[in-house]
Amino acid sequence: MQTLDELGTLPDADVVRLAQQGRELAFRELVRRYERPVFSLVFRMVRDRETAEDLAQDAFVKVLNHIDKYSPEFKFSSWLFKIANNVAIDHLRRRRLDTISMDGSPHASTASEVEATTLNLEADQESALDELEAKELGSAIERAIAKLRPEYRACIMLRHVEGRSYEEIAATLDLPLGTVKTYIHRARHELRTALEGLRD
Repeated sequence: MQTLDELGTLPDADVVRLAQQGRELAFRELVRRYERPVFSLVFRMVRDRETAEDLAQDAFVKVLNHIDKYSPEFKFSSWLFKIANNVAIDHLRRRRLDTISMDGSPHASTASEVEATTLNLEADQESALDELEAKELGSAIERAIAKLRPEYRACIMLRHVEGRSYEEIAATLDLPLGTVKTYIHRARHELRTALEGLRD
């Protein structure tokens, strides 16, 4: 039986297989590997440290309860992030948040948390917001994003904050690639419409 140190040298697929056999140490190793990335993903969605910690824990409970359903044909991290993202989206659906800040979450307690939750909309042609001055429009963008459907918001956050590709977003959210592109297009359209009156 492997020790925790030995588990640390195994690839995800092997550790997951052991976890599926009921090895508690294997599951603890998966939590050790992914607790920070999962917390970061959820934190960027809900922007509250305590809530993010609770939701990240919920995500790992779901992973533990459904690990027998995980199929090795998929990357474990994508499967895990999809579950975490769904937990965050469910939370957002239940309770609309309006705490998005251009300058980072008001609940961020360290410089790295502020940086992690600072919204950076890419100033490229794709963005459709490239003409807007971010500093002047900070509060307007906050309000506009808070009003987006959770699915749209998830796509926008993964694209512009996490810097994920469309393909990665599709895998994380378990959505067809075309749907991801549609959601991002519609989200940008809604943001652009909401901000239309603030253009120079």
